[in-house]
Amino acid sequence: MTVRVVACGRTDAGRVRSHNEDSFEIDEDRELYVVADGMGGHSHGEVASRMAVDTIRRFVAEAEREHDATWPFAYDPDLQRHSNVLKAAVQLAHDQVLSAIRRDGNLFGMGTTVVGCLVRGDTAAVAHVGDSRAYRFHDGELRLLTQDHTWVNEQVVAGILSEEQARDHPLKNVVTRALGGDSEVQVDVTEIALDPGDTLLLCSDGLTTMLDDREIEAELQKIADGELNGACEALVKEANSRGGHDNVTVVLLRAEAED
Repeated sequence: MTVRVVACGRTDAGRVRSHNEDSFEIDEDRELYVVADGMGGHSHGEVASRMAVDTIRRFVAEAEREHDATWPFAYDPDLQRHSNVLKAAVQLAHDQVLSAIRRDGNLFGMGTTVVGCLVRGDTAAVAHVGDSRAYRFHDGELRLLTQDHTWVNEQVVAGILSEEQARDHPLKNVVTRALGGDSEVQVDVTEIALDPGDTLLLCSDGLTTMLDDREIEAELQKIADGELNGACEALVKEANSRGGHDNVTVVLLRAEAED
């Protein structure tokens, strides 16, 4: 089955930060959707997140034009081609951020998390590094598609911390993977079969530190049959009403039956 995707996005500096280090991309022609949350301060995070988003967009466009082009990274035969394209795009974005740091010492310490989605047919490829997240809202229920690459989440997985302890832990924002961090980056990729009516949410942690999954689900249930732009605005507004401690970015994409 082929589905048609409609999408919207919003980003906001929040109520505490003086500038916005998040970036996002909606390329409806290529069905590419990306959220990046920059780190580094002094506008360096904004440089990293914008660089990541632009690199991913360019690589996906080039891979579309040059179907048989030489592959820059190992090809995973267990993934569909567009999933490999998205994974390679994120790896290349990591390399670009590292190269920028090496060229300009003033950028030392910058980096970015990223979550991206590339749709072909009825299959959505989701790739991520860091603690920006992807969710699927299906039949009125929200399901997390990604696992945070953070120290705290690793402790939860290991059974050392509970979910409740993790939520308010002082180290909850310490990421263990990011673009621009280690010399190599591991990119997690998953493939999702989309049904008409499904909604995918990509977001920075400025949303998920202010709202838990049940609260996000409740917001999406309000607009299950409504208009996506209103949903984007409602999620950002709700995050800010809870304190807006960080930049917040949301991208929503809905799968609709092809006419």
